[in-house]
Amino acid sequence: MTAAPTIRLTVAQAVVTYLSRQYSVADGQRRRLIPATLGIFGHGNVAGLGQALDQLNETMPFIQGRNEQALVHAAVGYAKHSRRRATLAVTASIGPGATNLATGAALATVNRLPVLLLPGDTYATRHQGPVLQQLQHPVGADLTVNDIFRPISRFFDRITRPEQLLTALPAAIRTLVDPVETGAVVLSLPQDVQSHAYDFPAAFFTERDWVIRRPAPDADEVAAVAALLASAKKPIIIAGGGVIYSDATAELEGLAAAIGAPVAETFGGKGAVQTAAWWQVGGIGLEGSPATNTLANEADVVLTVGSRLTDFATGSHSIFANPEVRFASINVNVHDADRLGATGIVSDAKRGLAALTESITRLGVPADPQWRSRVEELADAWAIERADALDPDQLFDKAAVDADSDVVTTTDAVLTQGQVIGVLQEHARPGDVIVAAAGGPPGDLQKVWDATGGRTCHLEFGFSCMGYEIPAAMGVRMAHPDPSARVTAFLGDGTFLMAPTELVTAAQEGLPITVVIPENHGYQVIHRLQMFRSGREFGNEFRYRTRPLELADAAEVQAAARLGGDYLSVDLAQVAAGLGATALRADTADALRQALDDTRGHQGTVVIVVQVIPHADLPGAGVWWDVAPAEVSEVATVPPLRAEYEHDRRTQRWFG
Repeated sequence: MTAAPTIRLTVAQAVVTYLSRQYSVADGQRRRLIPATLGIFGHGNVAGLGQALDQLNETMPFIQGRNEQALVHAAVGYAKHSRRRATLAVTASIGPGATNLATGAALATVNRLPVLLLPGDTYATRHQGPVLQQLQHPVGADLTVNDIFRPISRFFDRITRPEQLLTALPAAIRTLVDPVETGAVVLSLPQDVQSHAYDFPAAFFTERDWVIRRPAPDADEVAAVAALLASAKKPIIIAGGGVIYSDATAELEGLAAAIGAPVAETFGGKGAVQTAAWWQVGGIGLEGSPATNTLANEADVVLTVGSRLTDFATGSHSIFANPEVRFASINVNVHDADRLGATGIVSDAKRGLAALTESITRLGVPADPQWRSRVEELADAWAIERADALDPDQLFDKAAVDADSDVVTTTDAVLTQGQVIGVLQEHARPGDVIVAAAGGPPGDLQKVWDATGGRTCHLEFGFSCMGYEIPAAMGVRMAHPDPSARVTAFLGDGTFLMAPTELVTAAQEGLPITVVIPENHGYQVIHRLQMFRSGREFGNEFRYRTRPLELADAAEVQAAARLGGDYLSVDLAQVAAGLGATALRADTADALRQALDDTRGHQGTVVIVVQVIPHADLPGAGVWWDVAPAEVSEVATVPPLRAEYEHDRRTQRWFG
C-alpha cells in the first residue's frame, strides 16, 4: 500500500497554510474565511508565526498594528460588517502581548462575533524555565497567563505537540462559523512549539468549504407563536443583531406588515429595518426613543427576533408594563429563545420569520387599525422632538445646562452632540457606515440615527468597550465592498485619549476612515449617570486640580480632590495630526458641513474635532435602569436618590 503523501511544515507554517485555505459558504456565496492576519511581533511569536507569515505573505497578508487589543477590535469590526461570514486572525507575543488580547476576546464573545486569536505562550519543553514572562503558579505548573482566555472565549486550545493541529484547527474553524457558538477562538501557541516541524498529511491542507448553517424552524413551534400573535391586539417586534447576520430584513418587514406590528431595534439590531414605513419606530430601551418605549410599555405580545434582550433593551425588566404581556421569540440559540419565559422558535431568523409570516397569512389575522393609529401618533410626536433636538442651525441655550452641575461648565462651544449628529445625518448617504461603541455616542445614535436606506449604523454595545471605535472602523473599511462609501468612527474625547494609536495603522495601510470627535471634556455619559444616582460630580470631567492635595484646610483638600478647576487644555486635532491623520477643527454647523464635504473621498484618515456643550443631552427615553445609589451615605444628595430608586424599582418584573 502506498503511504499517503505528507508535507513537512513547522506548527506556525501549518497554521498559516491551513487558514489560507478555509472558505465560508452562505446562501451560495463562497469567500475566504480568514483573508489576513493582524499582529505585533515579540520574542514569543517572531521566530515562529513571524517567520511563517513572512514566508507565506502572498497567501496570508500581514497587517502590522500598534496595540493588540485594538487589533482584535479591528478583526471584530471586519467580522460584523461581513455579517459573520469572514473574520481576521490576530497574533501577539507572550505575556502582556497575549493578555492585551483579552479585552477584545471578551468583546467578541459577548457580541457573538467570530475572531481567531493566536497568542504566543511560554515554552512547552520547560528546558530553560522559568523563562521571561512565565507565570509561576504554586499549585498549577501548567498554568500560563493565556489561561485567562478560557472563560472569555468560545473555544480554547493550547498546542503542545504539532499533531494536535489536526483536530484543533478544524474545531477552531467550526466554532467560528457556528451561528450559535461563535465568538473568540483562541489557539495558544508556545514559543518553542511554533517552530517544531511535523510531517502533516498533505490532504489536511486541501481547500475546505464551511457552510454557515440555517437551522429550520419546527412546525409546532411556529404554530404556537402564530397563535400567540393572532390573539394580540398590541403586538410589537424587537429586532436584534440576528436579523442582520441572517440577512432577514425582507422577512422581518414582511411580518411587520402582515400583522401590523411596530418594529423596534436593539443596539445590535440597529438597521435591521431598511424601509421607512409606519411600523419602523427605531431604538428601544434605555437609549431608545420615548415613542418606542411607550409602545413597549403598552404591548400585549412581544416578539423578539435574534436578540439576547439585555437590561438596556428591557429597562432592567421594567419596560414591559402591560399586566397581560406575553413573549415570543425567534432565535438560533435555544437559551436566548426562551428568555422572559417566551414561546420560542429555535431557528435561523430568516427561515423562522418566513415560516411565521406564512402561518399568520394562512390564519388570516387582520391588523388592528387602532394600534396602527397609536403607533403613528407616538411616532409623529417623536419625529418633531427629534428634529428639534438635531437641528444644527438652532441656537442652544447653554445657560440651561448648568443647573445640574456643581462646577463651572462654560465653554466656547455652540453645538450640542445631538446637533453634530444632525449634521452627520444630513451628510450620510446609502452605503455609508457610522461606528460607535462606548459613552454617549452609541446611545445617542441608537435614539436618533436613521439607519434605513442603506445607511449602516454599527454599534458595539454588548461590551461597551472604549477604544473599539477607530480600529473597528478600520475593520469595516477593509470589509466594505464600496470604496466610495464613507466609514465614520464617532467617539468622545475620553475614548479618543484612551486609544488613538491605530490612527498610525490606518495611515500606514492607507485606509480612508473619518473620525468625528465631539469634545465635551470628560466621560459625560457617566457624569450624567452619577448626577442621577449620587447627586454630584466626582472624577468624570477632565479638569485641572485647583491646588495640590497637601493642604492644611480639609475643605480645600476635598475641593482639590474633586478636580474642580478649569477644563484641561488638550489639542486633540494636534494629537491626531501627529499620528498621521488629516486633522480639522469645526466648531459650527457650517464649518462641520464644509469639513465633511471637503474630505469625502479623501484617500487617507480624517479626524474632525468639534467642541460641544457639556451636559446638553438629547431628550430622555423615559426608561428606568437598575443602578443603585448607596444604601447609606453622609452625602446629603444621596439618601433622596436612594429613596427614589427604591420607589422606581417597583416597576421591575420577573417574567420567567
